[in-house]
Amino acid sequence: MYPKILIVDDEESVRYSFKRFLSDQPYKIDTACSSAEAVKMFARDRYQLVILDLRLPDISGLDLFRQLKAVDPRVVALIITAHGTTETAIEATKLGAYDYILKPFDIPAMKALIDESIHCAHLMRTQVLIEPAEEEMAGDRIIGRSPLMQDVYKMIGRVTGSDVNILLRGESGTGKELVARAIYQHSSRSEAPFIAVNSAAIPETLLESELFGFEKGAFTGASRRKIGKFEQANGGTIFLDEIGDMTLSTQAKILRVLQEGCFEHLGGEQSIQVNVRVIAATNRNLELAIETGKFREDLYYRIKVVTITLPPLRLRQPDIPELAAYFINKNKAAMGKSRITISPDGLKAMQDYHWPGNIREMENIIKRAIVLSKSNVIPAELIIEEFQKSANSSAKLRPFEALSSLSNEKIEEHRGNLYRTVISETEKELIARVLKHTQRNQVQAAQILGISRVMLHKRILDLGISLD
Repeated sequence: MYPKILIVDDEESVRYSFKRFLSDQPYKIDTACSSAEAVKMFARDRYQLVILDLRLPDISGLDLFRQLKAVDPRVVALIITAHGTTETAIEATKLGAYDYILKPFDIPAMKALIDESIHCAHLMRTQVLIEPAEEEMAGDRIIGRSPLMQDVYKMIGRVTGSDVNILLRGESGTGKELVARAIYQHSSRSEAPFIAVNSAAIPETLLESELFGFEKGAFTGASRRKIGKFEQANGGTIFLDEIGDMTLSTQAKILRVLQEGCFEHLGGEQSIQVNVRVIAATNRNLELAIETGKFREDLYYRIKVVTITLPPLRLRQPDIPELAAYFINKNKAAMGKSRITISPDGLKAMQDYHWPGNIREMENIIKRAIVLSKSNVIPAELIIEEFQKSANSSAKLRPFEALSSLSNEKIEEHRGNLYRTVISETEKELIARVLKHTQRNQVQAAQILGISRVMLHKRILDLGISLD
């Protein structure tokens, strides 16, 4: 089922423009020319995203947003206007608008923002169930009946009734975001926003502006006021994945939010108050990072009021058959198979495997095995072959050849600026190669890179990457 978007604007040209530039996207688009019409449509159908004009013929867009939130508190909204002021931007943010955009807007940036908003709505609305897998699944599931997973379920149950900050620990691919969403959905903040931020996927030079927002003119390229993730999560929950990868300056600002509930935009002087529950996650040894001066000890104790440790898949052998059945049921239709299973020897091979990529690796291997299997039973040989492919693909990427040829003369030539120069050029080359691989499809490129489409669009502009 395609995500549904409602466009509310009294100008027919604006409604038409949205339908036109979104025509190549997998969305169902409805339009309304007034608040009254929008309220009726919203009562009949639930929309993942509402894009509404600030000035409407009957009531204001902010008043309409209040009415829609009364019907569905988790509605995600983008507010657009040609007559923006600081006061209306602040009011829209306080009401819980995902973002506030001035006309005329940049179409590629708007597309990226819509993708990001739809993803946010999906995270809030897709239930995370802690139950045995069914043939028909109504949401995402945390699978496993092993003693280690039973301990995780008990901890989730204990923390959902409180409002404390939580630290999720575990190797990459163990399902930390699913656990964070399960905690959010069973908490008293379940009707408020849930915002997920993968710190490791955002360049450190941009992370602070993503988290805390910025004012127009705060830096080169800051053409408008930007709402940060903490503002978007106000009243709800923010999930900070890979918090151990953050710089000390970003850690200091997060600590201030946790201690005082406020921060300032980059380039701004006005203090912004927020009430946010933080669920942080890391696969790093934070205690060692504290000893080496790479992580703040005071922030460590602020985020780890309660710690939940997710076990690696290699320690969950009893759960592997159930996980395998779940991923087969989840993916077989999309892979063009109606009935398929794994041979007993294949399951035994999976239980003996060490799973360095954990659950994420298992789903990828099963997807490939479903496609490549010549019958309705996946043989052990194919599973073992997929293990080898996974091991090869997960090997560390070789540095770009330019680094290996970096001479002493070149190093001295860039003295004082070498790190910034190499990182910038490497990032530019990486993004350019991925865009070439996807034939300039920015949605696919962002997915491969593991960053949002908004972030990719910004880096293309900042690095001067040509799309020709």
